Amino acid sequence: MNQDSRKHLLVVIGTRPEAIKLAPLVLAIERSGWARCELVLTGQHRDLVQPIVDHFGLKVAHDLHAMLPGQALAAVTARILQGFDALLERARPDAVFGQGDTVSVLATSLACFFRQVPFAHVEAGLRTGNPLLPFPEEMNRVLTSRMTRWHFAPTGAARDNLLAEGIAAADIEVTGNTVIDALQAVLAEPEPAGLPVTPGRDFVLVTAHRRENHGAAMARICDAIATLAARHPELDFVFPVHPNPAVRQTTDLLLRGLANVRLVEPCAYPEFCWLMKRARVILSDSGGVQEEAPALARPVLVLRDETERPEAVALGANLLVGTDTQRIVDATEALLSDTALYARMAGAGSPYGDGRASERILETVRRALDA
Repeated sequence: MNQDSRKHLLVVIGTRPEAIKLAPLVLAIERSGWARCELVLTGQHRDLVQPIVDHFGLKVAHDLHAMLPGQALAAVTARILQGFDALLERARPDAVFGQGDTVSVLATSLACFFRQVPFAHVEAGLRTGNPLLPFPEEMNRVLTSRMTRWHFAPTGAARDNLLAEGIAAADIEVTGNTVIDALQAVLAEPEPAGLPVTPGRDFVLVTAHRRENHGAAMARICDAIATLAARHPELDFVFPVHPNPAVRQTTDLLLRGLANVRLVEPCAYPEFCWLMKRARVILSDSGGVQEEAPALARPVLVLRDETERPEAVALGANLLVGTDTQRIVDATEALLSDTALYARMAGAGSPYGDGRASERILETVRRALDA
């Protein structure tokens, strides 16, 4: 029998973004000494999660091994739900933390609801207002909010979304985004060696992986990159390619072999942070990039038609350009040629916090559980 009398917390990670955004919280809990914190992996993105876990020195206590080849969304959700429910029965935690909008978050929050274990939702309240975009993430986070005890909203706009859905104001706290905590921690370390860039050459950083951008949309994005690369031989275009075959097949077909386009393997998180910091312009459909790049004063052209992170767009740090080839080309050309526009976007600032979100989250849960 475990004789540790401290509060017992579980932190659940399924994907790479969850690992990045929850690592600072796990470390904050461990530093506090207040609670016994156990890390749970669902296995949703195993190969991409483990390097993050290793970098931050986290210890995995439980692994649900939920992923099987070719699983449908319903199947993986059911496996996580059943596996995590069994863990809750054994572990009997005082609270559970999840982050974001994946099936891991949906399934674990539902298991907590069934077991009446309080669930803390980190990065709560993001919405596009379209239940099918992004799919299935928008519905995942809407449903998760109905089963959450503590809603940790990264911004005031996210809080307003929750209030509009009838969530009690007393259950919501605006904390900033924990990704800024992670970013600051990584950039406090020395720049890693071996970045996939050529010394002395400026570069545009590209990422694209979202489900809604597979197929024709990915082809349009790649056509835009090919056009820009041909027009700007003085620039490199660095594209860490997601392992999903739907992404790789298109990038290989349309971009492989172009002289100043570098298709590289997904970068370790520290390497990617430094790539963002050194890039001239960033083209991305990533939610994390939309949050991180403004803190680095790097303009982002968002390769989506809608975003659940409108704050940086409203500030002018990010610009929605969608996946139309000509629009991507025109917006990139404008940033590369118009120094005033570039300065406005780069200097717009960040709405996503000060790097202390994890401390605020921990203190709120600590006060509640100690009451």
